[in-house]
Amino acid sequence: MLASSVLAFLGVSALVIVTPGPDTAVTVRNALLGGRAGGIVTALGVSVGQAVWAFATSLGIVALLVASEPLFLAVKYAGAAYLVWLGLHALRAAWRPELGSAAITARPARRLGRGAAFRQGLVSDLGNPKMAVFFASLLPQFVPAGQPAFTAFLALGLVFSLMTFLWLAAYAVAVARAGDVLRRPRIRRAIEGVTGILLIALGLRIAAEQR
Repeated sequence: MLASSVLAFLGVSALVIVTPGPDTAVTVRNALLGGRAGGIVTALGVSVGQAVWAFATSLGIVALLVASEPLFLAVKYAGAAYLVWLGLHALRAAWRPELGSAAITARPARRLGRGAAFRQGLVSDLGNPKMAVFFASLLPQFVPAGQPAFTAFLALGLVFSLMTFLWLAAYAVAVARAGDVLRRPRIRRAIEGVTGILLIALGLRIAAEQR
């Protein structure tokens, strides 16, 4: 029974993780801006954010957040605003060729610091209230009977965050390997534009979504 529950959890988690969303968009963009290191550090920020959600779920804090309409809306709108801000920043770089040209001639690591990359990944995930709903609704279904809730919730949440890190880090490495082609002026501006529109759309969707 325990093995089947674990396998079911891994399968559901994998489907959720590979579905592109705000965290994926931020990771891909930062892999372009900061190279492989920038993308991997962004993935680490995302996974740390998920670990925080897992810990909060274990303590019952997430349940309180989901139950409190004002708190839930505050997190939702803050996260949506952050994604829109990142999207506008990307569109600005796409629309102003002089900014793109200056950025392309710079070294990737200098264009995006690791601290900024980590922070963007962390805030992107913590600002997504769907993660709170996901952990609060999904994790209890896979806790074996008789197991301490705190330990089981935390363990499952950490496994999920580790799987997310591995997936997004692989994304970052793939994007970085294609960096020489993707950072050509026209292609780079096109990617910035598409990413910007995607981030803004995701932010607006999060803001407009019901629970």
